[in-house]
Amino acid sequence: MRILHVLDHSLPVHTGYTFRTRSILLEQGRLGWETIQLTGSKHELDGPDPEEADGLLFHRSPRPTTPLARLPVWNQYEVVRTLERRLDPLIEAYRPDILHAHSPALNGIAALRAARRHGKPVVYECRAFWEDAAVDHGTTREGSLRYRLTRALETRVFQRADRVTCICEGLRREIVGRGVAAGKVTVIPNAVNVESFGQAAAPDPALADSLGLTGHPVLGFIGSFYAYEGLSLAIEALSRLSERLPGVRLLLVGGGPQEENLRRQIETTDLGERVIFTGRVPHTEVPRYYDLIDVLIYPRLSKRITELVTPLKPLEAMAQRRLVLASDVGGHRELIRDGETGRLFRAGSAAA
Repeated sequence: MRILHVLDHSLPVHTGYTFRTRSILLEQGRLGWETIQLTGSKHELDGPDPEEADGLLFHRSPRPTTPLARLPVWNQYEVVRTLERRLDPLIEAYRPDILHAHSPALNGIAALRAARRHGKPVVYECRAFWEDAAVDHGTTREGSLRYRLTRALETRVFQRADRVTCICEGLRREIVGRGVAAGKVTVIPNAVNVESFGQAAAPDPALADSLGLTGHPVLGFIGSFYAYEGLSLAIEALSRLSERLPGVRLLLVGGGPQEENLRRQIETTDLGERVIFTGRVPHTEVPRYYDLIDVLIYPRLSKRITELVTPLKPLEAMAQRRLVLASDVGGHRELIRDGETGRLFRAGSAAA
C-alpha cells in the first residue's frame, strides 16, 4: 500500500495537527505501508523542498507570489492551485494507491481534483471544522459569508470523497447530519503512543528548581494558548485558590496567540511569581514537564469547536498517569469519565 498524504502543515512545526500526522505516518510505516507527504502553501516555516523532519520526508508547495494571491477568496484558490501543481508530478512519480487528504477542505478539493485526473480514490480526514476555529481566532463570525462558504466547501468534500474519517463522535454526528451516508464516515479517535507517554517519573529536581517549583503544589497546562482553551479562566481561578493555598503555582508550557493577553491579565493581579511561562519546549522534553505537575487543567470554554472536537492533550496527561481537571464541554465529556478518569467542572466558571 502506497499512500500520498495532503497536509495543511507539518513538522518541524509543533501543533496537535502535526503530532497527530506524525503518529499516523509512523503507524502506517509499521504496517509496512509507504507514505509520501505533501504540505500546502499555508505551511509557512521556511525550509527546503523536500524537507526531512523527525525521520519523515515532506514535500512542499510553493507560496503563491502573484499579486492576486493577496486578495481575499482568491488567496484560498491559490492554495488549491499550488497544491495541484505539486500533486500531479508526485502522483506520476510515486503512483500511490490512495490519496489521504487532511483538513481543511482546501486540501480535500485539491486532492479530489488531482485524483479525478489520475483515477485514484480519496480518503478525507476531518480534524475540526475550520470555520469554527476561525470564529474563535476572530477572523470571521458565525453565520458570515466566509463561514457559510467554508462550511459548504467542506460539505462538498465530504460528499465527493470515497471515505471520510474524523477524530471523534461529535464530528461524525455533524458530518452525517449534513447528509453524508453514515456508513461512509469512520471515527479514528485522537490517541497517544503509550511508549512515549506513560513512563511517569519523579520530578526532575534541577528542572523544578530552575522554574521555582520546588516544594510547591503545581497546577499546569501543556499545549497551545488559544482563546477557546480558557486559560484566562484558570488565572482567575488561581487568584481565588491562592487565598487558601498560598504556595500553589500555575505552570503554562507552550505558547500561542493568547500569550500576551494572559501576561497582561497577570499584571493586573498579585499572582506575580505564582504563574510560570516556559515557552515552547521540544516534544521529546514534554514528559519531563508533565512530571512536574500535580494536576493538569483544561478549562476549555463552551463553543461549537470545543463542544464538537476532542483535544489531544488530556490523553497525554492521562497516559502520563497525571490527575486531570477539565471543563464539561462535549469534547472533554467524550474523553473523560467524571470521577473515574478525571474530574469535570462547569465550563466558564472560575468558582467551579
